[in-house]
Amino acid sequence: MAYDFDLFVIGAGSGGVRAARFAAGFGAKVAVAESRYLGGTCVNVGCVPKKLLVYGAHVADELEQAAGFGWTLEEGHFDWGTLIANKNREIERLNGIYRNLLLNSGVTLLQGHARLTGANEVEVEGQRYSARHILIATGGWPQVPDIPGKELAITSNEAFYLKQLPRRVLVVGGGYIAVEFAGIFHGLGASTTLLYRGDLFLRGFDGSVRTHLKEELEKRGLDLQFNADIQRIDKLEDGSLKATLNDGRELLADCVFYATGRRPMLDNLGLENTGVELDERGFIRVDDQYQTTAPSILAIGDVIGRVQLTPVALAEGMAVARRLFKPEQYRPVDYRNIPTAVFSQPPIGTVGLTEEQALEAGHKVQIFESRFRAMKLTLTDIQEKTLMKLVVDAETDKVLGCHMVGPDAGEIIQGLGIALKAGATKQQFDETIGVHPTAAEEFVTLRTITR
Repeated sequence: MAYDFDLFVIGAGSGGVRAARFAAGFGAKVAVAESRYLGGTCVNVGCVPKKLLVYGAHVADELEQAAGFGWTLEEGHFDWGTLIANKNREIERLNGIYRNLLLNSGVTLLQGHARLTGANEVEVEGQRYSARHILIATGGWPQVPDIPGKELAITSNEAFYLKQLPRRVLVVGGGYIAVEFAGIFHGLGASTTLLYRGDLFLRGFDGSVRTHLKEELEKRGLDLQFNADIQRIDKLEDGSLKATLNDGRELLADCVFYATGRRPMLDNLGLENTGVELDERGFIRVDDQYQTTAPSILAIGDVIGRVQLTPVALAEGMAVARRLFKPEQYRPVDYRNIPTAVFSQPPIGTVGLTEEQALEAGHKVQIFESRFRAMKLTLTDIQEKTLMKLVVDAETDKVLGCHMVGPDAGEIIQGLGIALKAGATKQQFDETIGVHPTAAEEFVTLRTITR
């Protein structure tokens, strides 16, 4: 049977665009359908604009530190509207880049909602297209718990387009998005409270990292409230919001921001017209080659619920394109030792196993841990501490995990990700000469086992 396209991609986010571009480069006839914005969550309402807002919030730290280096500055004034306008302009530029990447690769771009009408057929704005392979890369969507007043809350989708900086913000959630936005709002001057229903945020991260970040955020004056959750939200006559907590307390705010998880974006996708099945969590079920239970349909990225990170979606998109159209270059995605950063303030960088994971896996571990005041802060009154930690297998000397909380953690951890990928040992860390004076050199000068 002759098909209109060799590959039809639904969703022009990071993974979908990567798969489409490279498939076209391998000689396939490719189409991409997108109903919202090119670049997906990451470019538009995710990691890119979030990082720009983090940069903006961090300026307050630089201003505070400046006096120690001899600078006398007039009192600064922050304008939210300027930051958002500049952010919007940059996102529009990136949208254009994504468009050109697709079109210059020979990909047919269809702007409209795509719906599956069969195992090899997609409908976009009333027009039907056939394809040998269909790739679902529709990503995720934030969700708010079903409580009275949920419509009064916002998520990360709306936060990037607020007309003004709220004076009082309640951030609800314990994952990295909640921690990052709490830092953004607090750093830009809003009175911010972070509410989390558990004992301590960032579940799944190393215990030392979680505890250390908690201590540093409290030093900065961020209000952290654990074992706390909102039961209902009401709007008062003056326009402010009243959040009633599970313990009966009432908190007033101008904005309630929810970061309590994301669901796969499957709305009106037409899965019922195919043999595609969902797993027990509601994500699309795929095998190791991203094939769904309908052989002609594949899925990658956040919609399959594995590792929900942009670089992972990129790798999955590349793997699909190679397997289908350039099999001699195919290699599976390795989900081990994926470096990760949380752009909290201070930020987190981590790669490999946590101490808890290493013990659970049966390793006999040695822990090397250091807490120190960064050199940059020695001329200031700021008492923030950096944490660096290595988890080492005591029997093989292999470094199992590297963890950091402190300035430039994300930049530093990238290089250590290569070391762990290569199977580096603690001896090789010890024999590596450090770059002096830097914080990064601490990772190769940790000599004393702390436990």
